Amino acid sequence: MIRIALAACLALATALPARAETEVQQVTSPGGIDAWLVEEHSIPFVALELRFRGGSALDPEGKRGAVNLMTATLEEGAADMDAQAFAAAREALAARFSFDAHDDAISVSARFLTENRDKSVELLRKALVEPRFDEEAVERVRGQVLSNIRSEQTDPNAIARDTWDKLAFGDHPYATDSSGTVDSVTGLTSDDMRTAHDAVLARDRIYVSAVGDITPDELGTLLDDLLGDLPEEGAPLPDEAEYGLDGGVEVVDFDTPQSVIRFGHEGLKRDDPDFLTAYVVNQIFGGSGFESRLMEEVRVERGLTYGIGTALAPYEFAELVLGQSATANARAGETVDVIREEWRRLSEEGVTQDELDAAKKYLTGAYPLRFDGNARIADILVGMQMDDLSPDYIENRNDMVEAITLDEANRVARELYDPEALQFVVVGQPEGLDAVN
Repeated sequence: MIRIALAACLALATALPARAETEVQQVTSPGGIDAWLVEEHSIPFVALELRFRGGSALDPEGKRGAVNLMTATLEEGAADMDAQAFAAAREALAARFSFDAHDDAISVSARFLTENRDKSVELLRKALVEPRFDEEAVERVRGQVLSNIRSEQTDPNAIARDTWDKLAFGDHPYATDSSGTVDSVTGLTSDDMRTAHDAVLARDRIYVSAVGDITPDELGTLLDDLLGDLPEEGAPLPDEAEYGLDGGVEVVDFDTPQSVIRFGHEGLKRDDPDFLTAYVVNQIFGGSGFESRLMEEVRVERGLTYGIGTALAPYEFAELVLGQSATANARAGETVDVIREEWRRLSEEGVTQDELDAAKKYLTGAYPLRFDGNARIADILVGMQMDDLSPDYIENRNDMVEAITLDEANRVARELYDPEALQFVVVGQPEGLDAVN
């Protein structure tokens, strides 16, 4: 019955009307932990989001994949409970936890009913503060990770990503996949899990948001109970990644009927004053939907691909403009030529007023739809904190989009998009295309 109640609460939480007018309260716990809160007392349910800055980029040298394996093992037993006992306790409370490792952060998501809040938080505290890392559990999760790594070794999309990262980032952690390699993951021990835990899950890099049936005072107590016993400081964060590509084409021979094409160059930091303008320009050029220039020119006009898109990628220690597509090997050279020409045209000619108006209409109309439930709002709020945005960004964002002028958009297009620096990584057996560096 408890599981049914949580399912009903989750369904109701995600069915609430979309809203971008969200009242955010800034809360500081008695122990000094900061959080953002949106109170929503219409259903007895809380969504809690935690982020720990640093993530898999904090893997020690020779231990790539340690943070990822550690994170995947947090629910595999804690304190006096083995993996089976922990899972049974979580099910009995109808709580939902998820733990994910990325290069720039560890994310922890929790969903629980108000009536079970204290017990659910205590169970989550055990996973975060007292993980067991039993040999049997580590071996079981290691096997799953190794299976995924081996699968990606024959995935052209993963090969394109990994090749790009290696060429772009050299000896920085970004140069290799956060899951690690077969050799590095095979060599990890339970002691490595404990070292990774203390390096990443520390109070000096926590970001928290909560949405739902909880007051500021209750949240403050919850935060201290949940996080107060973590290490005060984690490992030092990595240095900035030095971008190592100058433009050209790198071909990776791989027996597949389609060539995967990854392309781009350096981008903008998230706190750059031009970032929002660049975001709008990217929507015009290679953003979501079927109206972007690249989709029009590469798919609609020439039938070279089923899909193509670009995105701004402001990582913690690097920033890129990245795109990806796939096409038949016989048409790979033509596809690269079209992308390169459209990149040049955007830089030299900019965008039109009609394109800018259409992008503004789409982006401002879609923005409220992001706020479609407690869990989604909590996720957005914690991301805003990591991006050093203020709570009033939610209220002001659409006005800032509307204020972007054509001159500003075209200046950013001219300064950001550099056809000479455009780098391609092509995985397949492309025709009409030679490696050029």
